[in-house]
Amino acid sequence: MNIYGIIIITTLVIDYLLNLLSDILTLSKMDNIVPAEMTDVYDADRYASSQSYTKTKMRFGFIATTFNLITLLLFWKFGGFAWLDININATAWSPIWRGLTYIGVLILAKSILDLPFSIYSTFVIEERFGFNKTTVKTFITDMIKGTILGLAIGGPILAGILAFFTYAGPWAWAYAWLAVSIISLILQVVAPIWIMPLFNKFTPIDDGKLKDKILKYVERVQFKIAGIFIIDGSKRSAKSNAFFTGLGKYRRIALFDTLVESQSTDELLAILAHEIGHNKKGHIIKSTVISILHTGILFYILSIVLAKTGLFEVFGTMPSVHTGLIFFGLLYTPVEMLLSLAMNAYSRYNERQADTFAVETTGMPDQMITALKKLSAHNLSNLRPHPFEVLMHHSHPPVLQRIKFIKELKVNLD
Repeated sequence: MNIYGIIIITTLVIDYLLNLLSDILTLSKMDNIVPAEMTDVYDADRYASSQSYTKTKMRFGFIATTFNLITLLLFWKFGGFAWLDININATAWSPIWRGLTYIGVLILAKSILDLPFSIYSTFVIEERFGFNKTTVKTFITDMIKGTILGLAIGGPILAGILAFFTYAGPWAWAYAWLAVSIISLILQVVAPIWIMPLFNKFTPIDDGKLKDKILKYVERVQFKIAGIFIIDGSKRSAKSNAFFTGLGKYRRIALFDTLVESQSTDELLAILAHEIGHNKKGHIIKSTVISILHTGILFYILSIVLAKTGLFEVFGTMPSVHTGLIFFGLLYTPVEMLLSLAMNAYSRYNERQADTFAVETTGMPDQMITALKKLSAHNLSNLRPHPFEVLMHHSHPPVLQRIKFIKELKVNLD
């Protein structure tokens, strides 16, 4: 095995062990004592359920991750990548069609292997803790719609990338970067209008106190929106959420119906003010720019790696763009791991900025705190994740840290 194989196996195992360590450390912090700040929303039974939910998800995640790692290594060990490549290359198809078929077969195989885990997570774990509202019909329909969208959108994008790196020469990475960046921006505009409604019903919010308060607030902070909508999140889960979608004049506020049912008007306004804060602080634009730059760097490194025959030798295949894309994804694991740590830290910083914006512009720190408490209790969030777990996986600060931070902001406001 050459250096490329050593790097890939080492980083896959390290990534696996780091995630395992994260879970072990978080499980070791769990106890039966409800934090003093949360006694108004958690009783002993509810808190025990949140602990059990976290433990169940982590143990199930460990099983799924272990299965995926072993499957990948066995497929590699017994020449699966090479066997598939040999059989597809034996056809008279063009390089683009061979590439689409090769990657498509691998994606299909991975989806089939993941399906039992998805079914168990939805219909056993989420059902056990009272979250699942997904019917078998909805589950199957979502899967079909997702597959069709993947073929309709992802297929042409992948074909374009394969074509650029096959025929466009040394500047292929730049052409692919430009094309993918443009398409991603277009998708951000069209997704809330045409794609997301395929899965959820967006109903304009009814006239009333909540709508009036939101409209007055967005006018006061000079934030333009295309509309305020209630999304039927209860169609799939009892969990609550709220989000913005779209760019520019196409921005929409989406409130889960479960959120509207569980929060007061002022608490909902505080949550929305937090989401608006992300936009007003430029987080959306900055994240988009970072994503575009990341894509460019990724394609540039890919253009270099595709010329390294040693990467293909370790998998027993001939050099090609389609196999190179797969193998590069494995080789890129350590870089992606480090980037995810940096992006999570950046995201946690942005969350504090958005909390600050919400408190300062609404003047309702208490409502912001009660909203976070209710969300945490409603979703059975883990209140005491280990710092290493936060470092590895959390894009938001733990709720107890957010509450402490908002209380400090309140003191400054007073």
